[in-house]
Amino acid sequence: MKNHINVPPSSSGLIPWKKAMGPVKIPMTNDYLFRALLQENNYVLKGLICSLLHLAPSDIDSVVITNPVELGRAPDDKAFLLDIKISLNGQTYINLEMQVINEYNWRERSLSYLCRNFDQLKSGEFYGSARPVIQIGLLDFTLFPEAPEFYATYQLLNVKKYTLYSDKLRLSVLDLTRIDLADEKDKLYQTDYWAMLFKAATWEEIKMLAQNNEYINEAASTVYQLTQEEKIRYECEAREDYYRRQRGIQMKLEALERSEKALERSEKTLEIQRAAIEDMSAAIESHVATIKDQNDAIKNLTSENEKLLAWARAHGYEQ
Repeated sequence: MKNHINVPPSSSGLIPWKKAMGPVKIPMTNDYLFRALLQENNYVLKGLICSLLHLAPSDIDSVVITNPVELGRAPDDKAFLLDIKISLNGQTYINLEMQVINEYNWRERSLSYLCRNFDQLKSGEFYGSARPVIQIGLLDFTLFPEAPEFYATYQLLNVKKYTLYSDKLRLSVLDLTRIDLADEKDKLYQTDYWAMLFKAATWEEIKMLAQNNEYINEAASTVYQLTQEEKIRYECEAREDYYRRQRGIQMKLEALERSEKALERSEKTLEIQRAAIEDMSAAIESHVATIKDQNDAIKNLTSENEKLLAWARAHGYEQ
C-alpha cells in the first residue's frame, strides 16, 4: 500500500524554527496550542485528519473547523474544554480533542460529545439523512490500563455475532503514552509520527520528525510562529498553569483515595482478626465445656467407684 502521508510541502520555505534548539517550552499536548495550530493552518489539519482516518489527501475536498475561537483571547466557560468541531467534505462531523489530565470520565464524556454531535437533524429532515459522526480523543494517559492500545477504534456491534449496527457512529482513542504499541497501519499512515510530535520535548526531536513528513514540517513552523505571539503564548502558559493545578488536585485526591483504600484494607484486616478471635474464643469455650464435661464424667466415675468399694467392704470382699 502506498504511504498517503508524504506529500509536497505547502509553502514553508526556509523558516526561523529550523534554528530553534533545546527544550520545547510549551508542549504540543497543550490543548490551547493544539487548537491554535489546527485553526491557524488548514494544511496541517488536513494532514492530521488523513493520518487519523487513514485517508489519502485526494479523499478530502474540504476540512473546516466549525467552532473557531479568537486566538490570543482567554476561552470562556463554554470554550474552556477546547474541543474542536470539524466538518469533513461537508458530510461527516468530527469532534477532536487533546486531553492531558485523566479525569476518569473520558468514556462518558466522549459518548456525550458523540451523541450531541449526531443529534443535529432539523425539523422535517429524514433520519436517514443523519450525518456520520466521529469522536477522536488524543489522550496523554491510558484509557484501559488492562488492555493498552496505541490507536483504538470503537463502533456499535452486535454482542453475539459482532454485526455492525451502524457506521455513522465511531469513537477513536489515540494513546500518546503508548507509541511503542503502534502497529503497521499506524506507521504506514505515520500516526505514530504525529504522536511523537505532540510528545516531543526538544526542537531536535521535531526536526527529525519533520524530515519525513511535510505536514509535520508545516506544523512545526506554525507552532513556532504561534508561540512567538505574546497573547497566544500567554494563553498557552495559562493552560499549563491549569494543568499543574489540576495535577496537584488530582495527586491529593489520589493520595486521599489511597489512604481510604488503606483504611478499608485495615478495617477488613481488623474484621478478619476479630472474626478469628471470635472463632478462637468459641473454640476455647467449646474446649472448656468439653473439659468440664470430662471432669464431670470423671467425678461421676469416681463416685461410682467409691460406691462399689463401699459395697465390697460391706460384703467382705475387701482384702
